[in-house]
Amino acid sequence: MSRVNLSLRDEQLRELMDDPDCDPVRLEATLRRFHRVNRLISGWDQVYRRRLRPLLTGLHRPARVLDLGSGGGDVVTRLAHLAWRDGLQVHWTGADPDPRAHAAALGAQEQHTQDQLPEEQRVEESAQVRFLCADADALLRQGESFDVVISNHVLHHLDAPGLLDFSHASRQLCTGTVLHSDIARSRLAYSLYAVGITPLAPGTFLRTDGLRSIRRSYRREELSAALGAEWTVTSPAAFRLIAEAPGLG
Repeated sequence: MSRVNLSLRDEQLRELMDDPDCDPVRLEATLRRFHRVNRLISGWDQVYRRRLRPLLTGLHRPARVLDLGSGGGDVVTRLAHLAWRDGLQVHWTGADPDPRAHAAALGAQEQHTQDQLPEEQRVEESAQVRFLCADADALLRQGESFDVVISNHVLHHLDAPGLLDFSHASRQLCTGTVLHSDIARSRLAYSLYAVGITPLAPGTFLRTDGLRSIRRSYRREELSAALGAEWTVTSPAAFRLIAEAPGLG
């Protein structure tokens, strides 16, 4: 087997779940298991503690946060739980233009309301999260505006024009701070993921698509150059990138 070249982004690779005609059973299983994968590798608990919570508490009023390209909704649901636990008043929105992802997010939210949690917690958390089947342009047309806009693992899916359109639209939707989190491409990340994802992968696209995601993802200097001077790109943890910019709303 030939050695995978990770010196450059492989922009020609397409993830299986991006195909509208992909296996719906495997897609549903993939979206259901994202919450486990993201808890392990995405680092949003740390981002919440270090960046999001200070931003939200600094508003001194109820906040509005958008997760753009929210997929199965696990990241925004987790953040809503963390904010609820801290006593913060936040209205969370998860928006994704893919109706399959939107359906998965609604299904996960319904399941969350039935979980074995105190009734008050279930009601409060669910009431603070809404899911929309919409992209950034649709939200702009509807006049939506948010204090913070985030995304998780979206940037590497986009081609160069799409990246600029998405990043600019996210800033237009935001009056405060935009935070886009993604994978940092590296040989070690690729090797560790190839082994570590094995227990969760059967019946899903997790292994194939995850490895393709790493091959499509950026290194810090590449993402900084692609986004432009308005953005600051940092590496807050191993194999992770955060792109940050002020909102334009």
